[in-house]
Amino acid sequence: MSAPREDTRAAAGPGGTHPYDEPDQLRDQFRQLLRYRLLIVCGILLGLAGGGWLGLAANETYIATAEVTVRTPTADPFAGTPVDRVAMGSERRTAVSDLVARRAAEELGLAPEAAPGLGRGLAVTNPPNTEVLRFAYSAGDPYLAAERANAFVTAYLGNRRADAEETIAHNVASLEAQREPLLERRAELEGDIDGLAGGSGYDTAVADLSTVTGQISEINAQISSLRALDTSGGRVITEAGVPGSPSGPGLPLLLGLGYIVGIGLGLLAAWVRLVFDPTVRSPGDVTRALRAPVLGVLPRTGRDHPDQLLAEGRLAEEYRSVAFRLAYDESFAQRRRLLVVAPRGTIEAPLATSVNLSAAFAEMGMDPLLVEADLRTPTLTEQLRHADGVRPGWAGGPGGADGGWPGRVRVPIDAGESGIFDLVPGRRVRNVPRALTSHAATRLIGHADTKGAVVVVLAPAVLSYADAIALVDRVDGVVVVCDPSQVRRDDLARVRELVVGAGGLLLGAVLHSWGGGQEPARGETAPAEEAGPQDGYHAGRQAAGTAVQRQRDGDRRSRGVPPEYRDVGSETLGLRVLDPSDLEDGSSRQ
Repeated sequence: MSAPREDTRAAAGPGGTHPYDEPDQLRDQFRQLLRYRLLIVCGILLGLAGGGWLGLAANETYIATAEVTVRTPTADPFAGTPVDRVAMGSERRTAVSDLVARRAAEELGLAPEAAPGLGRGLAVTNPPNTEVLRFAYSAGDPYLAAERANAFVTAYLGNRRADAEETIAHNVASLEAQREPLLERRAELEGDIDGLAGGSGYDTAVADLSTVTGQISEINAQISSLRALDTSGGRVITEAGVPGSPSGPGLPLLLGLGYIVGIGLGLLAAWVRLVFDPTVRSPGDVTRALRAPVLGVLPRTGRDHPDQLLAEGRLAEEYRSVAFRLAYDESFAQRRRLLVVAPRGTIEAPLATSVNLSAAFAEMGMDPLLVEADLRTPTLTEQLRHADGVRPGWAGGPGGADGGWPGRVRVPIDAGESGIFDLVPGRRVRNVPRALTSHAATRLIGHADTKGAVVVVLAPAVLSYADAIALVDRVDGVVVVCDPSQVRRDDLARVRELVVGAGGLLLGAVLHSWGGGQEPARGETAPAEEAGPQDGYHAGRQAAGTAVQRQRDGDRRSRGVPPEYRDVGSETLGLRVLDPSDLEDGSSRQ
């Protein structure tokens, strides 16, 4: 077994640059996000539903605003800023208290029980670095909002006045209580002075009377000062007016915001789904997992005829493109041995790919040999077409000297206008690994050493059986055929590890996805707008392949091959009969 060969072509593009730089990866990821359109649409619908609910639940709300300047009680309301500033935090809390709400209910003529519900629409704020309270009341009726905002302002100022008057009354009562004994003492001293004619007792009484009178005068001055205070507590600087339009963003704006938020939610959900999705979703994912290029992306086909393996229309053109790319690949063109496999599951797609690649190679003028190395469920000979009246040698007996695989018979296959290619059919055997690694199988694959020959080997899925790994070191390259929406990244990485570890070389991948659009029916032509720029080139290659085939047919006639082995009624050649010794010397063909 040869040393593992690392495929560096996928890691670097022309000029040594990586085929997927950061901007390309971002664009690829964004395109992958758009694959989850259902999640994005659900996010948009959720955002629109939320915006509509907010717009309809809020209805039309009107906000009336009034502003009040708060100040402490003062004897001169026209004086400057008082020394004692107002604690605006406490005043804001007082303005939204139940006490003020009850006063507002009384102002509006409502029952006291309506006070808690009345205060729900009120919001009181204090602009920074000011002694201003802003009363904002929200209601569904603009007139009701203005009326209640003014009612709360009046109730707040009334409550503040009542608090100031209550404090003044309490202080006045306290001073009057202090003055009462002094008044009684003054009356006693005045009586004593009237009874004294003179002497030291008289002078003492007069001095005491003067002291008591002075104390009474000070208390009277304090009482007068308290009663002279301005207890209004503030003044209205902005009266609440009737709002002309509802407040808030409105239903249209809320729907727009909901749409934008919904797009964000949808993209976030799609990104989360993409991160945790184990399957590949783009050719870029396949390239990064296999570290090999994507050779072609097969167009979707309805597969109206599952038994029809030879493609037509756009699908056939894509197969031709893959075949041309392989034919001019430097690593493959030296020995021309190709292994076509799938990561896991059925080999329906690799089977169709191997058949159509063989037909494309025949169209290019090569001598293709298709080897069905699926020895567990061989079905290829039942699905391909050969000339009528010819009974393949393998159908009459076990085939080969020992009855094993590959035997000594090849079956030429009619590939339509592309020409013909040989098929070595698969056969069930007891020991599959021994048959695949036998000397006869090695000589069979070595047929590619013949000038102009190419060998295409079809093997079971790599991760299902080890059959493909047993053939890796006998071929020049491996092509992985997979559906990007079904295969997992881990499976592709595992396929690469197995192929490279066995000494193989990954030439690339062919992507497909059965189902969807329809291909033209047999005999119809694909629409002109769908034809690729290489149609003329393919047509030239097809003509060259037909000319080469006709030359081979002339060689057979010169060697005396019976005409019944040729399909005389059409331009397409029929079956070719090969000498059983062809597998032994690798060159004799008849």
